[in-house]
Amino acid sequence: MSIFDRFRLDGRRALITGATRGLGRAMAQALAEAGADLVLAGRDLGALDQTGQELTALGHRVAGVQADVGNPQRAERMCDVVLKKHGPIDILINNVGGRRDKVSFLEQPLTDWQRLFDLNLTSAVVCTQRLAPGMLERGWGRVINIASICGQIATRNIGGRHYESAKAALVGLTRALAADWAPRGVTVNAIAPGGFMTDANRRWFGERPEFQKEVESLIPMGRLGNPEELGPLAVYLASDASNYMTGAVLTIDGGYTLW
Repeated sequence: MSIFDRFRLDGRRALITGATRGLGRAMAQALAEAGADLVLAGRDLGALDQTGQELTALGHRVAGVQADVGNPQRAERMCDVVLKKHGPIDILINNVGGRRDKVSFLEQPLTDWQRLFDLNLTSAVVCTQRLAPGMLERGWGRVINIASICGQIATRNIGGRHYESAKAALVGLTRALAADWAPRGVTVNAIAPGGFMTDANRRWFGERPEFQKEVESLIPMGRLGNPEELGPLAVYLASDASNYMTGAVLTIDGGYTLW
């Protein structure tokens, strides 16, 4: 097997949550280009259809499942549908998440805190609980959790510390499950992105260009990342190229956390 063959995903099926835009969309395309069949989960049916059509053009099977996985009950139902109609799942990318509310910690209602924890942490718990058993039974699987550099540091000049807390917990979950499942052929790793120029951030920075300049001044590379720059890392963790890696948290941030 050549080195390039180790990165191929032919015959594997991946479920990606939050797959219709931003980092999720970029990872979905990267996995499709590496040969994987895809199941895309997202809230917007129109965006699911459009993304599915675009990725199907790469020559692989692509299915879409509409669901708000930030709601635990809906996440459970989504997983049941996926297993019934589109299983088995070999690769799970728990990507959905976001800061959403930037309220001060002292002013944040507990109900909002719980809702955002469900989005950033419980969604990954539910999907992993439902889909990992099949991987363990088959003796091969990949769970990739999209954490954040905010799970390692406190981001400057921004509210909403639910995000740092949930992402830190997701890193802890990653390491614990990796230890549990290492002897059984299922790896569990996390990617910790820094700032990327997603559509949402492009709109946000468009309204606050001075803040974009401030953020970029803190990045040794001097710029935000492009979503497609995350794709190769996801392919690596999803493929046989990463057979001996588990419990890792791989930071991709242009050097932001170096200073």
